[in-house]
Formats: sequence, structure tokens, C-alpha cells
Amino acid sequence: MTNALSTRFAGFGLLASFVSTTPAFAHHVMGGKLPSTFGEGILSGLGHPVIGLDHLAFLIAAGVVAGVAGLGLWMPVVFVLASIVGVFVHMQEINLPAVELLIALSVVAIGLLLAGDWSKLGSAAWAAIFAVAGLLHGYAFGESIVGAEPAPLWAYLLGLALIQSTIAVGAAALASRQAWSTNALAPRLIGAVVLGVGITALAGQVLPG
Repeated sequence: MTNALSTRFAGFGLLASFVSTTPAFAHHVMGGKLPSTFGEGILSGLGHPVIGLDHLAFLIAAGVVAGVAGLGLWMPVVFVLASIVGVFVHMQEINLPAVELLIALSVVAIGLLLAGDWSKLGSAAWAAIFAVAGLLHGYAFGESIVGAEPAPLWAYLLGLALIQSTIAVGAAALASRQAWSTNALAPRLIGAVVLGVGITALAGQVLPG
């Protein structure tokens, strides 16, 4: 198998992971129930970034960007750490208006960048993008843990950090092994799918019903 074919198959593999995921945009793993034990907290934290396709799309895109641009496996962790901060911002009852709309726009933005020419963006710019987006996504995650006791709260944060790091760093490692360039077909296809997810989420926020 040629290198070109292998990179295309890798790209389509990531695309398939999007298509096979149930398009759920809810933020409650436990049907809105507040986690009351350590086990419930960690399960809730592990599940939240996965059941929300917009969150999952951003995580994978961030990993692909880091891997393709050679930003290092640590770069997606900027998003993860910022999301934890976002949870605490929500818990302090600080109001961030239109956060779901802004999250959808963040997914649209990274999809557009990944599908287009983003070779001129450096590590500082990506770190800023990941930090702002992580804060927004984390704020949304905080909705389901406000009012929880310390044990389920810390378990939730642990699960949240573990699953997000695994997905984003895993995507970065996979992309880096493919030696893709910023204008290669596979990352652009992934960007197009992420863009589609973002547009769908955006439509859900702005269209009535």
C-alpha cells in the first residue's frame, strides 16, 4: 500500500468515527441527575465530552491540528486545562451569555481552519484558540455538576480531564505519525466533517424549534 493511500485510509477512519457517533448535543449523561457518588461523578465526567458531538468534534480537530502542525502532544492539553477552569467559572455562578452559540461557533471556526489554509498560524495563536474554546466548552460541562458534593465533583473533573486528554492526544499522535502537511487531503476532509458538525450545532441554536 502506498503512503498516499495509507494516509487517505487513516483520514477516512477518523471521518467514520464521526459518522458512527450518535449526534447528541445534550450535556447530561445521567438524564439530568446530579452525581452523588465518586463512581457517578467519574462516569459523568467520562461521558460528557463523548455524548456531545460538538465537543467531540472539537477535541479530535484540536488533536489533528497539533499532530499535523507539529505543535506537540501537549498542545491539546491547553484545551483540556481551560475546560476545567470553565467548569469552575460555571460553579462560581459567573454568567457567560450565549455559551452554546459560542461553542457551536468554535467548532465551525476550527473546522474552517482545518479544511482551509492554516499554515501561517503559529503555536501561540493555536494555544489562544484552544484556551478560549476550552473555557467555553468547560463552562457548558459545569452545568451538570453545580451543587455536587466534593467527592463526585473531583471525580467528575478527573473523568473529564482523562477522556478529553485521551481523545485529543490520541488524535494528535495518530496525525503526527501520518506525516500529513497542512494542505493534505485527509486533514482537510476531517476539517470539512468538523465544519458540518459545527454548522449543525449552530443551526440548532439559531433556528426556531
